[in-house]
Amino acid sequence: MNVIVEQEDATIKGAIGDYWARVKAGDIGSLPAVLGLVVLCIVFGSMSNVFLTPGNFANLLTQAAAVIVIAMGLVFVLLLGEIDLSAGFTAGVTGAVLVILITNHNVPWYAALFASIVVGVILGFGLGTLVARLGIPSFVVTLAAFLAFQGILLLLAGEGGTIRVEDKTILAVENSNLSPLYSWVFFIIVAVAYVLMGLNSIYARRKAGLKSELIKLWVIKTAGLLGITGVAVFALNLERSNNPDLVSLKGIPYVVPVILLLLVIGTFVLGRTAFGRHIYAVGGNAEAARRAGINVKRVRITAFMICSGLAAIAGMIFASRQNSVSPTTGGSSTLLYAVGAAVIGGTSLFGGKGKMRDAILGGLVVAVIDNGMGLLGYAAGIKFIVTGLVLLISAGVDAISRRGAAVS
Repeated sequence: MNVIVEQEDATIKGAIGDYWARVKAGDIGSLPAVLGLVVLCIVFGSMSNVFLTPGNFANLLTQAAAVIVIAMGLVFVLLLGEIDLSAGFTAGVTGAVLVILITNHNVPWYAALFASIVVGVILGFGLGTLVARLGIPSFVVTLAAFLAFQGILLLLAGEGGTIRVEDKTILAVENSNLSPLYSWVFFIIVAVAYVLMGLNSIYARRKAGLKSELIKLWVIKTAGLLGITGVAVFALNLERSNNPDLVSLKGIPYVVPVILLLLVIGTFVLGRTAFGRHIYAVGGNAEAARRAGINVKRVRITAFMICSGLAAIAGMIFASRQNSVSPTTGGSSTLLYAVGAAVIGGTSLFGGKGKMRDAILGGLVVAVIDNGMGLLGYAAGIKFIVTGLVLLISAGVDAISRRGAAVS
């Protein structure tokens, strides 16, 4: 008997009704971010002739990449109800380590990248230890680290100094693209893998006698998602260069597969490993998790290590996009945008609720606001105000939804 069959009383209408009931109970997930992204794209697309062009779409992806990766790391920390205010300058410090090793010491890019990630993990271990073992609030620890790492970056790069990136591989991450053929091959591989994993998940849950998603609804959602991504790949494969005879710009930017790989790994860690379950347990109720035998301190330390390790990858992306590392790399509004991306995407500031995809959705929302308002000629101050309001609304929705969940 095929286990992937609809139950007799299961209907799409019933599944939608169940989802709406969860929303009213406070489990809204990434719904606000998705709706916000759609609305923003429609608004900016109708107001700017440039916003919906393939060139600007590719620019959006590369513009948001570093913030998205930092936000991915912050998801692990936020799930615990903690915060890491130093993640932006962690990216700057590790990016400087990467570039200095390559430029000044002729270290191969892969060895230098590994070394920079190790440095990030060590920094995260220090932060996590202070928080978990000494009991210092993460806000205080990471605020101090924010200042300290900024000082280290100044020492590495020199005040007003810039360390240029010469390595072609590092530069290609943000500045080169897959060919149109390889872009479609990449899309097909990802689409097939996504479908197989979805079917396997439904099969496994039904075989175990657990409630699973209605197959008809899953088909509709999957077809819609793959349709949207297919259109995106088609758009990216169009010529984006103003002078194709001089240089051709087609295909998916290299940074997109990098982010997708991090998404897959992070989603697997949070959803399919004991450590991921421990993260949610500690974030939901640390004392109950401790009594259940979970090493709460180790979970907290590891989360900060993961956050700083991902910040190191963001440092590489910053170096690639800017073609250099400077004392301002990872500074300015980077951290605020990264925290905003995670929260806007659906990760709770109160801990216990969030997914890796939240970082991508929220990062795209932040990038769309910044990019769209820039194209319309709004000043930086207006962009900050609008982004801050979006973050405040997202946090408010999260607080209200938690209150509704508690009442129900």
